[in-house]
Amino acid sequence: MKHENTRPPIAVILAAGVGSRLSPLTDKCAKSLLSVGGSAILERMIRNCLSCGMSQFVLVLGHRAEEIKQFVDKAFRGIRVTYVINERYRDTNTGYSLMLASKVIGTAEFVKFDADVVFDVKILRQLLDDKHEDVLCIDQNIALEDEEVKVIADEHMQVLEVGKSVAPDMALGESIGIEKISPKTGPLLFAELAMMMESPARLQDYYEDAYARLVSKGAVFHALDITGLNWTEIDTAKDFAAANAMFGTPITTVSRGQQRAIDEASDKASTTT
Repeated sequence: MKHENTRPPIAVILAAGVGSRLSPLTDKCAKSLLSVGGSAILERMIRNCLSCGMSQFVLVLGHRAEEIKQFVDKAFRGIRVTYVINERYRDTNTGYSLMLASKVIGTAEFVKFDADVVFDVKILRQLLDDKHEDVLCIDQNIALEDEEVKVIADEHMQVLEVGKSVAPDMALGESIGIEKISPKTGPLLFAELAMMMESPARLQDYYEDAYARLVSKGAVFHALDITGLNWTEIDTAKDFAAANAMFGTPITTVSRGQQRAIDEASDKASTTT
């Protein structure tokens, strides 16, 4: 019998960065508030979470924090949001930002999102439905280079290595920046991050470095292959244009039942043409 969680996981969204590579688009706007297909990137992420029954949010903010808070508080009145501020966002990275969320998350299950990822809600549904406790979403249909966070997995999709330094020719695919972390692994992850951040030389480390350290110590992570589903990370103007081409209409909140009806209608239309 499939294990059923009684409480949806917390959504942890890392949105502290400046987004300097998107200048001048981000000169007067937070990166996560840029509009893709008529909806802000962050709005798309939150609505996808709400569509999947996730209603508790932790947002780690830094650059333009007040601007983002005002947007969320106005657009999503009534949802449970805790804001964590990374005052050192200019000289730290995602590892430090995620570490700051540890006290709020505690031992709860959570899904971690990079705030610059735009994705099809089906990816999140598959992640939440996955039977494994600690899961990284990966895409195999990516031209892997040094910039990508790459994943090596065995025939059972258990993660063997993860990180930017992984050899591209050995990797199964790219980690897209969305992961499910169990109540058992969360505290281990935060302890690892805290240990890393004790060294000033590691303040710029990514959270994936902590995943890699845990894997090397025997922690079990699995890869979920979401190849073929729409998603994109937005780092550059080229990425931004690709996101708008991929997601051309405003986001709406869609329940599982509504999504099923949409999929069935689409399947029926494709078989009759």
